[in-house]
Amino acid sequence: MSIIPLIFTSGWASGINAYAVVLLLGLFGRFGGADSVPPVLERTDVLVAACVLFLCEAVADKIPYVDTVWDGIHTVIRPAAGATVAALMASHDPGSLGEVAAGAVGGTTALVSHLIKASLRMAVNTSPEPASNIIVSLLEDLSVAGIVTLAIFHPWAAASVAAVLLALGVLLVLFAVSRIRRFLQRRRERRAARTAAAPAY
Repeated sequence: MSIIPLIFTSGWASGINAYAVVLLLGLFGRFGGADSVPPVLERTDVLVAACVLFLCEAVADKIPYVDTVWDGIHTVIRPAAGATVAALMASHDPGSLGEVAAGAVGGTTALVSHLIKASLRMAVNTSPEPASNIIVSLLEDLSVAGIVTLAIFHPWAAASVAAVLLALGVLLVLFAVSRIRRFLQRRRERRAARTAAAPAY
């Protein structure tokens, strides 16, 4: 069985939550008998580290503006994780795709999905109430869990869903850009108004 759809799907999911991807793949490999998962992801130390980092992300990702800082930090981490997981899968199944090519697919897909996620979360942060951040974050976590699980058992179906979500994400970002610009413009105007209203000494 080709691992290309699994590489693409894990790359997409890594761009949203790389730690969840490593944790889920490791658990499926260790306890679910998933042959496509590289043994290194099944190691106890890898699973523990992924679990701790996933819990940290689960908290940070639900706090307005903290999530944006977290996304900024992970602009390098998520694509690197997507590329690494993809390369490990290719090395585990050398007959399917070269490690460099797999890393490029996983890393590029992770970068695109990460940029979509980060842009959309910036748009969500323009909302004055915090509930939207929590809801969006939970939806992201559930989508990653669902699609990675689907990818283990039905890789082509999962890759198709991931591709559709990637395309929809691009369209949503195009709509969100105007909202982000309006938010930044309003913030500049408020800042300018406060400066103009400040008493001169």
